[in-house]
Amino acid sequence: MAQARKSSSRKPTLRMVSSPEFVYQLRVELLGLRPAIWRQILVRGSVELSRLHVILLMTMGWDGGHVHEYVIGDKNYGEVDPLFRPDVPDDPPLLDEAKATLAVVLGDRKLFTYIYDFGDNWQHRVKVEKILPPDPDLRSPICLAGRNACPPEDVGGGPGYIEFLEAIADPSHEDHEQLLEWCGGSFDPDAFDLAAVNERLSEFEF
Repeated sequence: MAQARKSSSRKPTLRMVSSPEFVYQLRVELLGLRPAIWRQILVRGSVELSRLHVILLMTMGWDGGHVHEYVIGDKNYGEVDPLFRPDVPDDPPLLDEAKATLAVVLGDRKLFTYIYDFGDNWQHRVKVEKILPPDPDLRSPICLAGRNACPPEDVGGGPGYIEFLEAIADPSHEDHEQLLEWCGGSFDPDAFDLAAVNERLSEFEF
């Protein structure tokens, strides 16, 4: 007599459901200065490094217009257009930031470096603080917190910024008036406007 057919123990295939990407909570800190200049932001892990560059400019307060680069593990990423980087040697080889997403290039890493303006050599340490569940409502980056003002562009890097602050704080300094005029009349190194940062970031859409 024929045996009864056994029911299959195989589980039915689950239909993959598309969803927004994981959210990365990053702390961005400008190295070499005290008190620390830092920002805490939320971005999607799928963001390309070329677009993350724009987010970092908006969040920190840089104007842009200078060469930048990422150092992630033993790889360097940046703008590979030779017309944009005519004087920057590709040693080590530079990978195209427009073809690299944050989550993929990081893998299990929690730290990387973002360099802005090779002349002033502003190095930012970027730390992954958390990886959060996907959030379909996160349509733009969000700045959660931060402290202290971004230095002026072309101030001369960390050493130049320190000298700049000393000069504008001392009316008897020989460069006091000149530097105040150069920076627009006043500069508050403690200033940080969270609402203004998020207003800028709201213009960016994932």
